[in-house]
Amino acid sequence: MSSSKHSKELRRLALSVLQPGFVGTEAPDWVLRDIADGLSSVVLFSRNIASPQQVSRLTAQLRARNPELIIAIDEEAGDVTRIESSTGSSRPGNFALGAVDDAELTESVAQDLGRQLRAAGVSLDYAPSVDVNSNPDNPIIGVRSFGVDPKLVSRHAAAWIRGLQASGVAACAKHFPGHGDVAVDSHHGLPHYEASLDQIQEQALPPFRAALEAGVRAVMSGHLLVPAYDPDLPATLSRRVLIDLLRGELGFDGLIVTDAIEMGAVTGLYGIGGATVRAVVAGADAICVGGETAEESTVDLLAGALLDAVADGTLPEERLRDAARRVGEFADWSTRLGQAAPVDPVSGDIGFVAARRAIRTSGAAGDALPLQDPPHVVELVPSTNLAIGKETPWGVAMPLRERLPGTTFVRVHATQLDRESKALEEYALLPAKDRPLVVVVRDASRHAWMSRALADLVTARPDAIVVEMGLPVPTAPAAAQIFTNGATAASGVAAAEVLAGTR
Repeated sequence: MSSSKHSKELRRLALSVLQPGFVGTEAPDWVLRDIADGLSSVVLFSRNIASPQQVSRLTAQLRARNPELIIAIDEEAGDVTRIESSTGSSRPGNFALGAVDDAELTESVAQDLGRQLRAAGVSLDYAPSVDVNSNPDNPIIGVRSFGVDPKLVSRHAAAWIRGLQASGVAACAKHFPGHGDVAVDSHHGLPHYEASLDQIQEQALPPFRAALEAGVRAVMSGHLLVPAYDPDLPATLSRRVLIDLLRGELGFDGLIVTDAIEMGAVTGLYGIGGATVRAVVAGADAICVGGETAEESTVDLLAGALLDAVADGTLPEERLRDAARRVGEFADWSTRLGQAAPVDPVSGDIGFVAARRAIRTSGAAGDALPLQDPPHVVELVPSTNLAIGKETPWGVAMPLRERLPGTTFVRVHATQLDRESKALEEYALLPAKDRPLVVVVRDASRHAWMSRALADLVTARPDAIVVEMGLPVPTAPAAAQIFTNGATAASGVAAAEVLAGTR
């Protein structure tokens, strides 16, 4: 083979292991050119989605260049949603499903989501998160997990994967080897999972084993340091984690895809090009990129970094070919999976049914609910991690106003409380004079300012009703508390129904 043909072939191989995102609701010319030149995958984010019809047109446009193109999406059907980012998810997330603990319900919710994704032309969903949220202060997982018990998480991880793949969309178990017991957000820094080998085997790995048994063909690596396996390299860049543990000990023979390679946990150490090369060297087959860095120049940079690494011997050509082969095998399998699945309509109801079943109450809920008069609702708004779209609406006030006309509401941020000494009185207590007061929080136990504000409000108004839309940790002795186990649109509606007595 001539050197020019060899160079062209190597570039096709390099492009084939990238899974880039892009900007816009139509495919840019550079994406279409790269597909023709060997790009085997793309990833959709909320910026690519305007309507179901538009997404179907977009995916058809992409697949016109390659019928087996892997079209992925980061859709957890919970607080992290792309397909419903403008409205909030019409399904509850993992923690709510774990709270119900009905594996058949979990499977039905995932299958319903899969029907929606398949109709949109998606073939791979970067879900479910099978992390065990064993650290309640975890800033990145939380209600994205099915729960804190490895057996429960394993049960629902398997059910979710079966449901999604029955609809014709491939699942992806993440974030290997388990992101649930960390205290750092990997978007910004490198988390450490300081557990022994035995603890990891008992706590973090069972859901991944269950996922493999359920037929998952893609696993996403996590950007975290696991010293028990590798004291030097994050899991995404560690051969000991990806090859020795995932492929060797667990016996996984499918596609290993990285978490977004532009995240600070790995780029802070090696840069985006260096992290990409190290990930493929370590055993990753596909590099997810483009949540934050979605330009043509990024794809050129990463493909160039891989080619340079082959040229200087850092990346063996055989390893690049192996990764490209696995991508091709996955593309073929996922295409056949979609073709074989029955075409059933999206129900539209199962998500709300599940969200209602996930509601839990405490305190004197029987006496305080339903509300007899329209309340004033105060929603305390935290900063969320980058996995959760800032555009995605959440809360209880809007659906409650539809059920109790005359409901008023305000959203309060930490900065307002810092600047204004009487902010709570002005925004919350005075408007709620002689009216019911509902306080909505989201992971109050994780935010000191929110816990303080909640305590002050409940002290001033012992009859206040608190709705916690994050982890169900009681934080104030309110008259009644409602726990939704997640902040999706479906969960907000379910809470509003309880408050209004329309459930």
